[in-house]
Amino acid sequence: MSRADETVWEVFARKAYEEPLHHVGTVTEEDEDLALVSARAIYDEQPWIEMILVPRSAIREAIHA
Repeated sequence: MSRADETVWEVFARKAYEEPLHHVGTVTEEDEDLALVSARAIYDEQPWIEMILVPRSAIREAIHA
């Protein structure tokens, strides 16, 4: 498989609901299910109560410098 078939997923997590989500890293996988497995395996060092993934292509710039 080539990297062209894969998506970069941005990973955000938090330890408490009153905290904001923090960017904790990225994973590169061909689909969402694999990205979820990879994110949990790579970024499970903290006791997160919530972790979300967003495809990098879905992120939009709100302010352009």
